[in-house]
Amino acid sequence: MTGRKILIVDDESAIRDMLRVALEMAEYQVMEASNAQDAHSIIIDEKPDLILLDWMMPGTSGIELARRLKRDEVTAGTPIIMLTAKGEEDNKIQGLEVGADDYITKPFSPRELVARLKAVLRRADPQINSAPIQVQGLCLDPASHRVTINDQSVDMGPTEYRLLEFFLTHQERAYTRSQLLDHVWGGNVYVEERTVDVHIRRLRKALTVDGHEDLIQTVRGTGYRFSTRIEA
Repeated sequence: MTGRKILIVDDESAIRDMLRVALEMAEYQVMEASNAQDAHSIIIDEKPDLILLDWMMPGTSGIELARRLKRDEVTAGTPIIMLTAKGEEDNKIQGLEVGADDYITKPFSPRELVARLKAVLRRADPQINSAPIQVQGLCLDPASHRVTINDQSVDMGPTEYRLLEFFLTHQERAYTRSQLLDHVWGGNVYVEERTVDVHIRRLRKALTVDGHEDLIQTVRGTGYRFSTRIEA
C-alpha cells in the first residue's frame, strides 16, 4: 500500500509539514495544496489515491470541495479524510453526509492518522496486497489471513501476523524499532519500543518450523530486517 499518492489540502503550512513528514516516513508519495482551487487542479491532473482535506480554509471550504468532488463522476471514487478542529457530532455528520470516508479531529497523532489512512485505502480497494506472498516455503495469504510453512499451518497472534506481513513486503531492509511501531502498530501511540522486541521473539518462535526463524534478523545498533541471506 506504500507508494500511493496522498494529497494534503490545508491552508496552514505547519500542518502540511507535519503531515508530509509522517506520510513520507510511511513511504507514501505526498502532494500539497493550500486552497481548494489548487487542490482541484492537482486532483484532476495527478489523480491522488486519497485526499486529506481541511474543513476550514479561506475561500472555498473543504466541505464545499468535498461536495464538489463527490458529485463529479471522475473524482467521486477518490477517498477523502476530513481534518478539522471542529469536534461536535453534527459537524462530523455533515462531513460524512457529503461523502467523506473518515473524519479526524485536530489535534491528532501522526500514527493515528497513518493508521486511519491505511484503513480507508483498504476499504476503497480491498484487493490491495491480496496475493499470497511466498519465500522459501513460507507463505502468507492476506485473503485467508493464514500463514503456512511447507504447507504446515503456523499459529501466531495478530501483531505477529502484521509484523510478518510488513517484513515480507519490505524484505532486505533494516528498520528501527520506532519505524516498526509506525508501520505495524499505527495509531497505538502508547506502545514502547521494547514491546517490538517481545513480538519479534514471539514471531521467531512461531517460525521455528524448518528453521524459518532465521529469516528475522537482528541488525546490531539499528533494529531488525527480513532477509533470506544468512549473515556470516
